[in-house]
Amino acid sequence: MEKTTVARMIARMCAGNGVKHAFGVPGGGSSLDLIEAFRAEGIAFHLCRTETGAVLMAAADAELRNGFGVAVVTQGPGAASAMNGLAHGALDRAPVLFISDGWTPRQVTFDTHQVFDQRAMSGPVVKASGRLESDDPAVELVSLVRAMFTAPWGPAHIELTGENAGREVGARDFSRIAQEPAPAGAHGDAAGLLRGAKRPVLIVGLEARAHGVPEKLLALAERLRCPVFPTYKAKGVLSDESPWVIGHFTGGAAERDCIAEADLIVLCGLDPVELIGRPWPYTAPVIDIALRRHPVHYVEPAAGCYGALSPSIDLLLDACPDSGWAEDGLAGHKRRMRERLAYPDGGKGVSPQQVVECAMETAGKERPAITVDAGAHMFSAMAFWQARLPSTALISNGLATMGYALPAGIATALNAEDRRTIVFTGDGGLLMCAGELVTAAQACRRLCIIVFNDSSLSLIALKQANRGLESAGVGWRPVDFAGMARALGLRAWAATTRDEYVRALSEAFQEDRPCLIDVRVDPAGYGRQAGALRG
Repeated sequence: MEKTTVARMIARMCAGNGVKHAFGVPGGGSSLDLIEAFRAEGIAFHLCRTETGAVLMAAADAELRNGFGVAVVTQGPGAASAMNGLAHGALDRAPVLFISDGWTPRQVTFDTHQVFDQRAMSGPVVKASGRLESDDPAVELVSLVRAMFTAPWGPAHIELTGENAGREVGARDFSRIAQEPAPAGAHGDAAGLLRGAKRPVLIVGLEARAHGVPEKLLALAERLRCPVFPTYKAKGVLSDESPWVIGHFTGGAAERDCIAEADLIVLCGLDPVELIGRPWPYTAPVIDIALRRHPVHYVEPAAGCYGALSPSIDLLLDACPDSGWAEDGLAGHKRRMRERLAYPDGGKGVSPQQVVECAMETAGKERPAITVDAGAHMFSAMAFWQARLPSTALISNGLATMGYALPAGIATALNAEDRRTIVFTGDGGLLMCAGELVTAAQACRRLCIIVFNDSSLSLIALKQANRGLESAGVGWRPVDFAGMARALGLRAWAATTRDEYVRALSEAFQEDRPCLIDVRVDPAGYGRQAGALRG
């Protein structure tokens, strides 16, 4: 029987499931065996500057491919540093195969240096974990991968010792491991509810990004001729330029005027983790189409269809009523929602809305992919950037962690080298992962990082002001991000006016290497914008 090592077995399984990139910060143990095994299987290993950044890159890679990503770290401080990335994978439903080095039973009889229970630490945020130490580690490995694709999707942890990584085992060829369909289930008469509705609304969530589902949803929206509200995670599942897409659903105030007119609300792949934590304000009955029935939800549905989404959408396609929505009325709702979220001009610097719209205008017919960080700038980035395709607008939403956009942008750029990627990040978020600028300079081509620079944690400053507190602990001295970027190998510009910013965009979009534009933005309108969005 042909033999191979455990490390090579892992690499073969990854390659057989479409993995082209792995991310990490190696140590001296199993990670070195894995890097060599990845090389042999044609998987590029990208040296990152932080373990959390590596896991966030792997999570974005998973979303982009509708598969799983791979992150590799050393034991002890490496595994501990990765936990924020794993928490993102858990709450944003991103399957990440997280592989940390570990200690053998013999080692822990005498060594306490850096030693702690890594699997206990990762346990609350992973779907499963293992050490691949059985006589047939391939069975364990397949089980871990399948666990990642059990709804809700999420990461798995392999603690792999250097000794085990080099252990010889029976070789196996891995074909693509099928994503396990969620158990089917239903309650209530979803089709009957839809037949009786005159003004239904579709709310589309992250589960709708699965292969084949966007096309089904487009057909459903066109038959119903009704308003569609994607969540942030579902941005681009239906084009933002569609007449049916009114705006985003966050659980806040901006969308309420339109949805309040509905006599039926259809949730398509909505995961409650996507919403901002406000009571459900609507009285219309709800149909819930999801991979599973979520044990904690904002609303008790009148009917539910659980399991793979496509068959449930097919059921509704055969029950579409004549629309009671007027197209000019939908256009009015779309216009008013945009006006509600508009950023007031008149302050110093460039407005966040201008930052987004000028980037889109400069790109022209090319519509780059974007990644968006947590912070007040995300209101404008998500509202005014028009995504046309699924998986072309990535954001951390379930965890909503800062420091996400740059790592996610790196993964996006690596997956689409023929297409430009734009990173929309706040200054605070970039400072949390600034070392990954070196990763971008080393690994990427057509990547443009746009920094909303106002020297403040603006969203936290808003909350502080809303409580009537004095401003303290939420600002810092201005940072020269353009100078920082140049020192780390990127081309960079600073802009304090709209004209300077547009000139910088025009030059940056001609570059075939990573660039950064440091834009001095006016934070004065964030409060009004946040109030319009969230209430």
